[in-house]
Amino acid sequence: MPTKIYDVIVIGGGHAGTEAALASARVGASTLMLTINMDHIAQMSCNPCIGGVAKGHVVREIDALGGAMGRVADASAIQFRMLNRSKGPAVWSPRAQCDKFVYQHAVKYFCERQSNLDVMQSAVTRFLVENGAIIGVETELHQTIYAKAFVVCTGTFLNGKLHYGLLNLPGGRAGDAWSVLSESLREDLHLRLGRLKTGTPPRLLAKSIDFSNMPKQSSERLSEQFSFFDSSMISPKAERRHLPCYDVHSTLETAEIVRKNIDKAPMYQGKIEGIGARYCPSFEDKVIRFPHHETHLLHLEPEGACTDEYYINGISTSLPPEVQEEMVHSIPGLEQAVFTRYAYAIEYDFVFPDQIYRTLQTKAHANLFLAGQINGTSGYEEAAGQGLLAGLNAARFSSHKVPVEIPRNLSYIGVMVDDLVTKEIIEPYRLFTSRAEHRLWLRQDNTDLRLCDFAHEHGLLSDADYAVFTARRARLESFEKMLREVPKLWNLLKSFAGRIPETFPLELNDAWPMDVAFDSPEGQRLLSHAIISAHYDAYLKREEAHIRKLQQMENWKIPVDFDYANLKGLKNESRQKLMKVAPTTLAQASRIDGVTPPELSLIQIHLDRQKRAGHSES
Repeated sequence: MPTKIYDVIVIGGGHAGTEAALASARVGASTLMLTINMDHIAQMSCNPCIGGVAKGHVVREIDALGGAMGRVADASAIQFRMLNRSKGPAVWSPRAQCDKFVYQHAVKYFCERQSNLDVMQSAVTRFLVENGAIIGVETELHQTIYAKAFVVCTGTFLNGKLHYGLLNLPGGRAGDAWSVLSESLREDLHLRLGRLKTGTPPRLLAKSIDFSNMPKQSSERLSEQFSFFDSSMISPKAERRHLPCYDVHSTLETAEIVRKNIDKAPMYQGKIEGIGARYCPSFEDKVIRFPHHETHLLHLEPEGACTDEYYINGISTSLPPEVQEEMVHSIPGLEQAVFTRYAYAIEYDFVFPDQIYRTLQTKAHANLFLAGQINGTSGYEEAAGQGLLAGLNAARFSSHKVPVEIPRNLSYIGVMVDDLVTKEIIEPYRLFTSRAEHRLWLRQDNTDLRLCDFAHEHGLLSDADYAVFTARRARLESFEKMLREVPKLWNLLKSFAGRIPETFPLELNDAWPMDVAFDSPEGQRLLSHAIISAHYDAYLKREEAHIRKLQQMENWKIPVDFDYANLKGLKNESRQKLMKVAPTTLAQASRIDGVTPPELSLIQIHLDRQKRAGHSES
């Protein structure tokens, strides 16, 4: 039984929990990660893929911040693609189908080898509070473990309930127990909880599927990957593979089966209280809410290289098992498909994120941080990004340092966190590139240029990895500077309109660094970076000006105890929202729905008076 007092305890071993624990330990805090099942650390409960639109940007940001997700995804990838190639480079998004077993084993191995980090299988049942302050946790084995700071990353486990048609069972996911921590969060810590819902599709045996007439989607043989650093030593079992996915379509018969059995859908019978994600609807929602779409594109994706299971991407459902079989068997190629796992919906508790700051620190308890689906998000990537920030700040709090924010003009992680704490969350939050005002700057290809300095400054990125980055940055800057000085070459790059040529442009022969091969990953990145910079040159200068203006507003800090109640000139609605959100800067206040420019000016004037009064007193 642990007897020492940890700096940080992380509750949960999913994608948020592992990144939180690794980040906390990496910056030097003695850390304990508690998880319900050691063998299910970082399990991919839904689709075993990493990345996608906007999500791929977040994975690369996690990598630039020293996190594990990108490196492990590279090591366990069985298919890699760059999405949105037909659009501009700002929205290109890497996506990897991963071997789910290799991925979770690699993350477990990663955690076990991390210095300053202990990992233990035990469910937390309640928080220990003394004189209003959280001092420790109690586990199901009646252990009491103490710490200076805590990060809660419980995913879908809080009071989790699984729905198979009108049958429901307690659980955090299929095969795992639920968490009883909701009661302590509500009763002991006085946090407001809500209810959300998500779902998964069925899994099928490959040998029972007829792939012969299905369009094949092969892996792209790209020199790019998620991580900017070496992923070769992540796990002794990790091996990069290239397996295909397949496209199928539902039929008119599939839709009719859903309509005929809609009375057995728990959401449509009021059996589910939680609100589902609008951007990831169940298959029954697709049929009922969008009847003009008679068929739907689905994807058959492998679960791993050493399993015969396939996942049907696009047919998440909570209908009963017998209806699921009837639906799937109505799809061409799946007439004889054998189910290995039935789909289900899961509803769970979450904490309304207006109760946290942009540091992911709770407003009620300075040493409590929340990350992942407990904050109302969906997706592995969104959870991992929050986990890394929460772990860093919990460690900083434990060593009496001020927690830090990641600005929204610096990263998609910053966009997500700012949205969570500023907007009203009534459904699972999903990140999109359209949520960022500065998409041309927040690209997936330049995340290291945006974030590695921040990561190294705060202890997240090792000296060795930072040296790799600084050498790469110097080479990028040198190559771009060389090209800019020759107008003919710079205009040649502009003519590519952001597209990377398949063959080496002969005109670049004299400018090309001879110690880097053009077709190497480093050579491709040099050329890609220069082409994108040339194509977006004027736009980026304009965006930089907007970012500087935004930064000026971010520099106007608002004290936690700012008195909105007695500030004359505010509308009642604005006053209530400002008091609820408690923005930390004038820029954040400007993004609260309903707060007008004149009201922002009023706040700014009041802040200026306070600042001048403070100077005069000193």
